[in-house]
Amino acid sequence: MSESSRDTVAGAGWAAGEEGAYHALMPGRVEKLSWLSPRTLWAARNGVVASWFGDPTGRTRARWVAQRAAAGAPADKVIRRGDADRFSFMVMGDTGEGGPSQYAVVPGFLEASRGTSFAVIASDVIYPVGSADDYGPRFFRPYQDYPAPVYAVPGNHDWYEDLGGFMRVFCGGAPPLPPEPGPRPPGRAWWRALLWRRPQAVDEQRFAAARELRSRPEQQAVQPGPYWAIDAGPVRIVGIDTGLLGTVDAEQGAWLREVSRGPRPKILVTGSPLYVDGEHHPCPVEGGGTVDDIVRDPAHRYVAAIGGDIHNYQRYPVDVGGRTVQYVVSGGGGAFTHATHTISRVSVGGVTESGFRCYPLRGDSLAFYSGLYGRRLRLRRFFTLTEAEAMAVVAERLGVPPVRAQGAPVRVTPRVRLVASLLGAGRRPERRVRFRLPVRKIYTRLFSPGSVTYSPPFFKSFLRLDVTPEAVRLRCFAATGLRAQEVDPPVEDEVTIPLV
Repeated sequence: MSESSRDTVAGAGWAAGEEGAYHALMPGRVEKLSWLSPRTLWAARNGVVASWFGDPTGRTRARWVAQRAAAGAPADKVIRRGDADRFSFMVMGDTGEGGPSQYAVVPGFLEASRGTSFAVIASDVIYPVGSADDYGPRFFRPYQDYPAPVYAVPGNHDWYEDLGGFMRVFCGGAPPLPPEPGPRPPGRAWWRALLWRRPQAVDEQRFAAARELRSRPEQQAVQPGPYWAIDAGPVRIVGIDTGLLGTVDAEQGAWLREVSRGPRPKILVTGSPLYVDGEHHPCPVEGGGTVDDIVRDPAHRYVAAIGGDIHNYQRYPVDVGGRTVQYVVSGGGGAFTHATHTISRVSVGGVTESGFRCYPLRGDSLAFYSGLYGRRLRLRRFFTLTEAEAMAVVAERLGVPPVRAQGAPVRVTPRVRLVASLLGAGRRPERRVRFRLPVRKIYTRLFSPGSVTYSPPFFKSFLRLDVTPEAVRLRCFAATGLRAQEVDPPVEDEVTIPLV
């Protein structure tokens, strides 16, 4: 088995090595996606518009669901597969950036997914705005050699064109929604309608050619809408759509409560994780209650909740009334990397540092960002930390031993401490400053989107879940962009989840 980042520096992808073969999979011309360019920000404006002038996604989602029901989709939105009691499936989130960081995941994904029955994409299939024209290089081409069906739940970026591209690809070629009749509404809704980005015209010839890349019968799947359930073997996998702002509308909430009933063990897949960055985000349901209330109800028998949106891997084994639910973030499928070094010492939901897992390791995240901003600020000698320095200063700030064993002792100098502070490295809760800047939010919204790189290590990840009647074995695999780890993807985390 290949060494992981928890074992060695080479396992993390820092050591020199042959770059992977993923370049051969990419289109001849790759459009670089700049997350901070005015053009991209304007195209992706619907999230801001919804937060200012009201979120219309619940109404739009209801129209999509009604359209699918009229086309014959099952009323309970359950996909009933014929998988045996022992089967496997893949999960990855936030895939569709279209550049090297997405394609670097593909060879290892194909290797680790051998023998799996299907895959699920958890959030943000296509960046930046979910356009149907972008599905060729960002979905059909990278996964053309995955021989099984792919299901998906949309993320906020898939909603930036009112979900048109997503519904067409995953929901049986759903036609565009007709315009809503009537005059433009007054007040805040008038401003929203004025500023709202509408679906763009589709290049039909280009789209048809892209679909041909995944046209084999065994690759086909039709899901009943943007939210669904899959009955596969002994488990039910429930996928929910959290829209633009990470919430669930009343109609979907009623369906979720209904489909969650019964003794069958369940796994939730959501576009917005319920535990992330050391915090609890239970996900409100319109009309009252939260998604996590439904997950925690012992009668519903949820054993795991997997969410995308944040572009890394995290796991929180939370004790819920004497049983453990594994709350997982799986958003490392291909977009830029969200920092993990900004996560303070974990103490949430009864989970502490001893039970928490993340990838990339916080030290590797800090070393990655120090090198990135050292280059951009032209302060390499001052800003850049070695992976050993970064690992040591993170351990010091959190008050824990280094995750990866160090060779010779590493001296944590004042410069190293200053750089760690400037880059927002997490600390022990008791050492938090009362008026400290919201560093994690700044990284999520500003620094991390500027972290797109075009060479290894990429610190990407994806999941494989092996199901038996007794348990689910969940493994997180890494994709660094190096050839050795394409051939034998390293396992960064593993947990066995009992079903009985």
